[in-house]
Amino acid sequence: MMTQNPSEMNKKMVRDFYELAFNKRNVKDAAAMYLGKTYRQHNPMGGDGPQAFVEAVGGWIATMPKMKVEIKRVLADGDLVAIHSHLIPEPGARGSAVMDIFRVENGKLVEHWDAMQEVPERSANRNTMF
Repeated sequence: MMTQNPSEMNKKMVRDFYELAFNKRNVKDAAAMYLGKTYRQHNPMGGDGPQAFVEAVGGWIATMPKMKVEIKRVLADGDLVAIHSHLIPEPGARGSAVMDIFRVENGKLVEHWDAMQEVPERSANRNTMF
C-alpha cells in the first residue's frame, strides 16, 4: 500500500479548510476540524486562537453574502502550505488577489500569514494576477 506524500496531504487539508470556511461559509466547523488548539495569527487584524478566527472571519464574510473564493493554486514545502486565490466579494466585482501561508503541525493548521491586493481596473502589463 502506498502512503500519501505529506506535502500533498497538507495541500488537500488547506484546500478543504478554505472551501469549508469561505465558500461553504461554515467558519465554526472549519476551525474545529482544521485549526490547532494554538493558532498563531500574523495578520495584525486578527487575534490568536481558533475562537478569534471564528469571530473575525465569521464577521467578515457575513458582510459579503455573495462572496466566492476561486482557488488558483496550492503549493507546499514540508509543513508550509501557500494558497493563491481570487476573492470575489460579489458577482461582477474585480475582487482581490489573496495569498495565504499556513504552517501545519500534527495534522492541524497552527500558524497563518496573508497578503491581499485589489485587482486594478488597468494594469501596466498584459499579465493577470492569477
